[in-house]
Amino acid sequence: MGNGYFIILRGPLGCGKSTIAKKLVDVLDAEYVDMDKVLQEQGLDKIDPEVGCIPASNFIKANRIILSSVKDKLQSGKIVVFDACFYYKATIDDLVQQLPYSQYGFTLRAPLKVCIERDSKRKRSYGEGAATAVHSLVSRFDYGTVIDVTRPLNETMKDILGCLPTKKE
Repeated sequence: MGNGYFIILRGPLGCGKSTIAKKLVDVLDAEYVDMDKVLQEQGLDKIDPEVGCIPASNFIKANRIILSSVKDKLQSGKIVVFDACFYYKATIDDLVQQLPYSQYGFTLRAPLKVCIERDSKRKRSYGEGAATAVHSLVSRFDYGTVIDVTRPLNETMKDILGCLPTKKE
């Protein structure tokens, strides 16, 4: 087994996950996995009217699609950063079970108002309804270290990096 590890960044829509994930990728020379993009590209991002959101089974299918590639990267000693809302604990549990490597989880937390405001400034806003629904789903549980993302980005990065292993020269 290689000495790679993976990072799970989870949090509500508009909290800054992608910004933080991409910054971590740069700082750690890591690989980036955008789970929302996997869902979208595979047609798995459809909301099930019975549950009012994307069903957990679609997230598990997305995990299966990326597993082989991620395992290869981890085996070769790379760090992999997962960026997703991860509003089902089962999706995280599945990844952890399928990837026998060290992992670090972070729940990024911001008030709903902040998430709605940040989302509204995107090129492609998801809207207040989506932000509210996802915020509610993500807030059902915490995973890993909880990080307040209402502070400046450099402070958030310092908090996250402080929880990760230091690079061996």
